Amino acid sequence: MSRQINISAGELFDLIRPAVLILSALLSIWVLASARKRFSFLIALLWAAATFFLTPIVLPLYLIFLLFRRGRSLSRPPRWRFVVPLVYGLVVVGGIALYLHNRNRGVDVYLARAAYAKIRGNHADAIAQYRAALQEEDDPHIRKLLGVELFESGRWREALSEFRRAELGGEQDDLVILRIGSLLDALDQPHQARLEYQRFLLSPLCTQPVPDWRCETARTLLEKKPE
Repeated sequence: MSRQINISAGELFDLIRPAVLILSALLSIWVLASARKRFSFLIALLWAAATFFLTPIVLPLYLIFLLFRRGRSLSRPPRWRFVVPLVYGLVVVGGIALYLHNRNRGVDVYLARAAYAKIRGNHADAIAQYRAALQEEDDPHIRKLLGVELFESGRWREALSEFRRAELGGEQDDLVILRIGSLLDALDQPHQARLEYQRFLLSPLCTQPVPDWRCETARTLLEKKPE
């Protein structure tokens, strides 16, 4: 039975990006070594850099140049023929490694991955990405987002903990209070839930001239609670 591969164009490009960069680097090093026989160091370096950044355009132009160029090559000391491309190659490969390392880390990267996982309905992956983002930066808003994913995954106690930590950290979204109340209800703690509903009704979201529609929901839930 064939298995459908669920992968986006962006994910596919991320997979082949390292190979493309390494190939561009190798071609760029070859161009530098070749151009050093025919041009000054600065011109050869410009050819190499242009090949790295615009390989599909510059490499064919350089090959055409070699095909039609006539004349003697510049003489270079044998040692420098290899040292310069080698040093250049080490710098380029080191830069690629640093770029790939930094690109795969950072709060924004994890949040983008979490957002994509949410679109695909993959709560487990979204939770993992939010937790990774929190390792980089303990942010109350990220904790709220993590709480939402945990709630939607049925992990209510963990969600309650994250919502409380988000509120303690200064999260400004008043709906966190309502979510806490709903979770306490679900965890069979009606008296604590009642306190949260009361607190939510006193929040700016419910005391503004046109209250949020969820304030009426909280009021209805509150009225059903015994004194």
